[in-house]
Amino acid sequence: MLSVLRILVLAAFVVPAYSQAGALPDFTELVEAQHPTVVNISTTRQRDAVALPPGMDMPELENTPFGDLLKKFLEEQRGGSGAGPGERPSSQGSGFIISSDGYVLTNNHVVEGADKVIVRLSDRRQMEAEVIGTDKRSDVAVLKVDATGLPVVDIGSSAALKVGEWVLAIGSPFGFDFSVTAGIVSAKGRSLPNENYTPFIQTDVAINPGNSGGPLFNLAGEVVGVNSQIYSRSGGFMGLSFAIPIDVAMDVADQLRTTGQVSRGWLGVVIQEVTRDLAESFGMATASGALVSQILPDSPAAKSELRVGDVIVAFNGMPVATSSSLPPLVGRVRAGSDADVDVMRDGERETVVVNIGELPQVAELAARSGRSAAGRDDKLGLTAVEPDEAQREASGIESGGVLVEEVKSNSAAAQAGIASGDFIMQLNGQAVEDLASYRDITQSLSAGESVAVLVQRGSGPMFLALRLPE
Repeated sequence: MLSVLRILVLAAFVVPAYSQAGALPDFTELVEAQHPTVVNISTTRQRDAVALPPGMDMPELENTPFGDLLKKFLEEQRGGSGAGPGERPSSQGSGFIISSDGYVLTNNHVVEGADKVIVRLSDRRQMEAEVIGTDKRSDVAVLKVDATGLPVVDIGSSAALKVGEWVLAIGSPFGFDFSVTAGIVSAKGRSLPNENYTPFIQTDVAINPGNSGGPLFNLAGEVVGVNSQIYSRSGGFMGLSFAIPIDVAMDVADQLRTTGQVSRGWLGVVIQEVTRDLAESFGMATASGALVSQILPDSPAAKSELRVGDVIVAFNGMPVATSSSLPPLVGRVRAGSDADVDVMRDGERETVVVNIGELPQVAELAARSGRSAAGRDDKLGLTAVEPDEAQREASGIESGGVLVEEVKSNSAAAQAGIASGDFIMQLNGQAVEDLASYRDITQSLSAGESVAVLVQRGSGPMFLALRLPE
């Protein structure tokens, strides 16, 4: 009797385990059907030919102890067996075929600066590709190879993708062709530094260098994203992978194929997050939306009824939960179109109609907003800008200081605890009066030096210790 009870207890634990295992997806058919649509991409760049010292040539050195050593050195300088004379290998990545006549989608950073792009298919055919167009803001590039009858991916909808849904990636991590990894969607609509116009899909799919530009599939075998970035402290996979939504990528690709450039909608406002205290002061029940802290001159917003202090809570009927969710919504609207912008103003909800403009280049944007780009990615690893009056008023700072707009991950500033939205008031014992004085102080700092930084944030002034990289 005791033995029977033991068997029943054991079965109670084993059966659920098998049931759970049976519920896991089987990716084999998906991979078999879709892996021919994925390609490996390698690039080369031209370099100056490596010349031997005067009076020396290979025949004279062939029978000396230095012959093999010199030959190996020259091969390495020429890029080994993969690149020809005067060329060096640059990068490897992935891509996928979006049309049977040879159009391929990948990341801009995979092919940026390349003199030659080589596409290798799953059947081992290898051919040189033409770069049709690239878009740095979305990190999308379109290539074309001279071939027909190619297998084509099925394009899905990233808008229909749900958090928790299974997804699968096929790519060439570290040059290992057509590797398959799977995971789930961790989050949607992620905003990353310098990528305000792309609402990234976050997954826990194992993505490593070489996966960039490869497809992210749903269980139906449809592409829902383009694998683009990872967050890592080591350079390898750490469970945080980001993909460009396929809806965004295909819109960019279509524009690149038809016009060779990408047009994005532009509102012309500087926005910030709505804190709990700010929400209360604006008569809002919850801290949400995008607070307009500046309206740029000669912009679509300046020609509308939008005001500084408005909290944008919806755009063309789509809710704006955070400030980072607004730019992608605006970017998808064609220039010249009217958009309904719902704002909270004086405790009441109003709708303002704005005729959307075309997003200017980065340098022009900086000039319009009166912000210098000279402080970008400085030796501290942050972007510092001159704050406007609204930003000073919101922070209670009458004069002095510079506003931290962005902090580069893994930088000296990030490790010290400096965050976006901080005001740097003092650096290495010297008062920071404006962007010019901040620039002068940072230029005087030495590599490896440890300095004290006084920042002002919502919780009050705080000193942080920062050590510059060696």
